[in-house]
Parts: sequence; structure tokens; C-alpha cells
Amino acid sequence: MSSMLYKYLWWLLVGLVLLLAPLVVYPLFMIKILCAALLAASVNFLVGYAGLLSFGHAMFFGSAGYITGYVLKTWTGDGLIGILAGVLGSAAIGWVTGLLAIRRQGVYFSMITLAFAQVIYFLALRLPFTGGEDGLQNVPRPSFLGLVETTDHQSLYFVVLAIVGLGFWFIWRIVNSPFGQVLTAIRDNEPRAMSLGYRVNRYKLIAFTLSAAIAGLAGSVKVIAFGLATLTDVGWGTSGDALLICIVGGMQTLWGPLIGAVLVIALEHMLVSVPELVQIVQGLVFVLVVMLFRKGIVGQWLAWWKSRQSSTHLPPATSEH
Repeated sequence: MSSMLYKYLWWLLVGLVLLLAPLVVYPLFMIKILCAALLAASVNFLVGYAGLLSFGHAMFFGSAGYITGYVLKTWTGDGLIGILAGVLGSAAIGWVTGLLAIRRQGVYFSMITLAFAQVIYFLALRLPFTGGEDGLQNVPRPSFLGLVETTDHQSLYFVVLAIVGLGFWFIWRIVNSPFGQVLTAIRDNEPRAMSLGYRVNRYKLIAFTLSAAIAGLAGSVKVIAFGLATLTDVGWGTSGDALLICIVGGMQTLWGPLIGAVLVIALEHMLVSVPELVQIVQGLVFVLVVMLFRKGIVGQWLAWWKSRQSSTHLPPATSEH
């Protein structure tokens, strides 16, 4: 059986599981997993394929949530317009942040993103329409183009699934495009890419802005589903969780963020009665994954599968006479 057929079967299996999930799992819990997976996928795209480590991706996730919530509460009841406003807002913040951050490399780039995230956190705390420490509450459930209602949890789940699926497809399309190949070349050897005539900083800025927009899409969907935007959404903890999900699931893999989100969010849910243990257990999981699965769960499985495929295609050994 060809590797391409295995890939299609895997996609079919994942699709069936996601379609049937609300029959056995509470839909809002699945929506939380999907939002976390899309946020982690945006981080995975930036770190794994562009080689840029951001410590502040929560600012895009949270700011888009605040913008979407404000638009839905005060301007319109159409979810598509609210999501579009949130995505454009997060992309604009990402563009401004990227203009300064890409001038530095390594840990200096990461610290600039963290500094901008702290600025956004302060604005979310102080601006009048954000609700301060109480957050932006009572965001109404919108309809989409007046055709799809989201008052029912299951119908909302399928809308969110379609949006998140579109986000994952968009990432896959970028990675497998000529633009994505140039990004990989810059990640692997930036001086060589510059010598070939590529405008490295422009590619980095576009990648950072696209990643911010995808994170904003996750934040907008989260606010529509749960009806509130809080300071937690723009806090460092959210950025840290996204990085943890990427590492557990596997960097430079399409499905790693989804698998990592399932494990991390399920772990948080199981420990909800003892919240003081959540970070301790997450730290232990992180250490175990780094020690046992250095490429993440999905990355390690893919490496094993490739080695197995290559071993099965080796020519049989011939005996000497």
C-alpha cells in the first residue's frame, strides 16, 4: 500500500473522529480543543517552518477575541464580520510587532514579542471597552450570513470545525507552496538564502503576520463559542500552553498541534478539581516527551513510519558463494 494511500486513510480517520466526536464528548469541550489546536498550529507554523520563536502569540489570540466580542456586542450580529474584524486586527498587530522583531534574531526576537505581549496585556486591562479584570462578557452567539444559527451547541461545533479545518488547510497550503519552501530555506540557512537574492526580512514579516492572523482566527472563534474574552487570553500562560502543545504533539507536523491539544486540554480537564497540580503535571509531561519523544508524539511516529517504509523497500541480501 502506497504512502499516499496511507495519508488519505489517516485524513479520513481524523475527519470521521472529529465529525462523530460531539456524539460522545461535550461539544464545548471539543471546541476548546479545536481552538487550542489552531493557536498551537499558528505557533508551529512560525517556529517549525519559519524558524521564529515567539513568546507572545497570546496577544494575537486575545486581541482578536476582544475585537470580535466588541464588534458582535455593539455593531453587528453576523459572526463572519466579527471574525473578519478580529483576524484583521490581530494581523495588524502582528505586522507592527514583526516590523520591529524581525530586525533581531534568536532570543532577542523572542523577547521583543514577549514585550509587545505585555503591552497588549496592559491595554486589555486598561481600555474601557475590554471590561478590565472582569473581561468582555455576555458576547451574543451570532449567526453566519443569516443562514447558520449557532445557538445550539452541536451546530456551533460543526461551524467551528469548518473554520478550524479551513485554518489548518491554509497552513498546509502555505507550507507546501513555493513561499513555504523559501521559508524553510531561510530557516535552514539564512545567509545562503540572502546570497540567492531572497529578501529575507520580507519573508519573515509575511510569515509572522500570517501566523498572527491564524492565531487571531482561533481567538475569534473561542469568543464566539464561550461568550467572553478575558485577560487570560492575552496572558503569558496562553502562549506557554501553545508552545507546550506544539512540543508534545510535534513540531513541523500538520497533526501535531491537534494531538498535543487533545492531550494537554484533556489533562487540564482531569485535574480541574486540583488546579495547583496542573502546572506540575504539565511540567512532568513536558520532560517525559522531551526525553522519550524528542520530535513530539506525531513527529516520532512519522520518523518510525518512514524508517519502517524504507526498511521494507530494501533489496534482499544476496548470499556469497
